[in-house]
Amino acid sequence: MNYVRPDNRQFDELRPWNIQVGVLDYAEGSALVESGKTKVICAATIEDRVPSFLKDQNRGWVTAEYSMLPRSTLTRSPRERGGKIGGRTMEIQRLIGRSLRCVTDLDALGECTITVDCDVIQADGGTRVASITGAWVALHEALKRLAQEGRLDGDPMLDSVAAISVGIVQGTELLDLNYDEDSSAEVDMNIVMTGRGKLVEVQATAEGDPFSLTAMNRLIRLGQRGINAVRDLQKKAVQS
Repeated sequence: MNYVRPDNRQFDELRPWNIQVGVLDYAEGSALVESGKTKVICAATIEDRVPSFLKDQNRGWVTAEYSMLPRSTLTRSPRERGGKIGGRTMEIQRLIGRSLRCVTDLDALGECTITVDCDVIQADGGTRVASITGAWVALHEALKRLAQEGRLDGDPMLDSVAAISVGIVQGTELLDLNYDEDSSAEVDMNIVMTGRGKLVEVQATAEGDPFSLTAMNRLIRLGQRGINAVRDLQKKAVQS
């Protein structure tokens, strides 16, 4: 435990997190998530249509798109144009969509599609976990709008979902990695978990030597503690 974090946090300490709702006037649901220097705007849009594979089934759909603004990083990144998106972007937006659908009753939603756009305006590690966490808040606000308009027979929101990053840097297990830690980590892991403590997804990679199942379980427990704290912020945001 001799490793000293760049921002002097404890190994199990989150960066400063903040979640604001209603940050956009026109979206049916919106949230700004700040995790340290990482900032993501999430906007939910309701459309009275469904994908062709759900037509006439009286079921809804929840999906997501993800992007990073060109100057969200230290150097400018080109925009992904013309419908051509990179593999990383595709992976992340699919992850966000899966995470939201895991806690949504699509039958109770009715025939509509909710798309949550997650745009990273500043990146310092953990953009995908911040996006998932904020996307759920934006989705919650959009469903609240549908309920207020009398368009829902029941509550499609089955549970909450949030995410956090963990990893091993210089042999030390850490919670909520920033970019400097993530870029030098021996193990990098992203954990997505519901409010009831069920896992949606665990993405774990060893950058050098393999790591043990025991270490993996410790990291998941560490991540669960962080997710519990982030979930409290979600609850406060949607109740404000």
